[in-house]
Amino acid sequence: MALIAEHILMAIGSNSGSNSGKREGNLEPPTRHPIDWKNPEYYNQEKVEAEMERVFDVCHGCRRCVSLCDAFPTMFDLIDESETMEVDGVDKADYKQVVDQCYLCDMCYVAKCPYVPPHPFNIDFPHLMLQAKAIEHKKTGGKLRDNLLSNMDNMGKLAIPVVIETVNAVNHWSPARKILDKTMGIDKDAWLPSFTKEKFLNNINPDQSFDVVNGKRTVGKVAIFATCYINYNEPGIGHDFVAVLEHNKIPWIVAEREVCCGMPKLEQGDLEGVESLMRINIPHLAKIAREGYAIMALVPSCTLMFKQELPLMFPDNEDVQAVAAAFWDPFNYLVSRAKDDLLKNDFKQGVGTVAYHAPCHGRVQNIGKKTEEFLKSLPETEVKTTERCSGHAGTYGIKKEFHEKSMKIGRPVFRQMHQAEADYIASDCPLGGHHIKQGIQQKHDSEQNLAHPISLVRKAYGI
Repeated sequence: MALIAEHILMAIGSNSGSNSGKREGNLEPPTRHPIDWKNPEYYNQEKVEAEMERVFDVCHGCRRCVSLCDAFPTMFDLIDESETMEVDGVDKADYKQVVDQCYLCDMCYVAKCPYVPPHPFNIDFPHLMLQAKAIEHKKTGGKLRDNLLSNMDNMGKLAIPVVIETVNAVNHWSPARKILDKTMGIDKDAWLPSFTKEKFLNNINPDQSFDVVNGKRTVGKVAIFATCYINYNEPGIGHDFVAVLEHNKIPWIVAEREVCCGMPKLEQGDLEGVESLMRINIPHLAKIAREGYAIMALVPSCTLMFKQELPLMFPDNEDVQAVAAAFWDPFNYLVSRAKDDLLKNDFKQGVGTVAYHAPCHGRVQNIGKKTEEFLKSLPETEVKTTERCSGHAGTYGIKKEFHEKSMKIGRPVFRQMHQAEADYIASDCPLGGHHIKQGIQQKHDSEQNLAHPISLVRKAYGI
């Protein structure tokens, strides 16, 4: 706690005397510093551990984030169980326990922490955890399992018919799952997605026949970044989005030479892997952005990657910044399009009661509750929203060492969405949606109809 006192005095000093006209930092809009990952000092473990000690001490005196994920309870237990009951009593080797529990959801930075920059405490907990992950990855090269799970395109490219049948059988056959549990550390009880024979990008016909009608808020043509998940696992969600665009006479194309957005590698601290993917994606996306397209992905993590993480990793790359400026959340686009009076409202039916989950990587984009807003505009539709982490968190929820915790984190979400007695449960995050469905089934012995929100919009249009 001594460090807290020191920083409080610093904060008081920065807001007194000649600085008396300045507001307290946390009353101003939060700012994000670029990720200085190309600097050799970024990988100085001693300095990073010293910074972690400083930040942990502030967190220890605050504890507002205790309910967000398991990183903070892990940290507080380490402190409370140490001989001094302060951060200085925690072995720095144990800091890794905290780092491993952070899945970079960003909720602590955006929604909870009062000490983010420009506050003098200058705390960015997720990016500090990212730095620690990057140091670990640079030293070890990462676990085989983690590298496999973060190579989404390689996994998807194995999806030829014969292999698909084998992979899907393994994913859903109990004896095989037990082997994966023991050999790869993929939890035997965690839900795993099936691979499709009909990949999204192989079964589409981009339509540019409609006139481009720009609005005050929106451009009138869309480029779809398919994402690994939509392309290889649930192409139906992508086709539902295409149907909505075409019903509204919005011309659309897809990104060329698309590869993974890089979020799975970011979560492992593999920053060089992120860069290699960026160098494939960005040139094509930048061309599309400069041609005036609104770029969209149907997985919030992918949108966040292009809108926030890549711009912070490559702040001087003009192409990266151009893509970030052109990237839209799909429902933010639809709501804005409606406000431009350029979206049809000829809905044929309601969809009943929807228990909607707002995923973390959607909430931290600071665009408001756009999916909820649009779903509420549908006729004969009631929306019951849950704003809390589902616990899936990318690959976190399927790993043997974390799956049980992921189910515990999601328990309040499972309970609330079960109690909604809804016709559908829905989440913008497809993986989170399946995790919630599994949680409701296991904890409440109840089967729920799961649908992506864009699929519900298509249903409402009757197309």
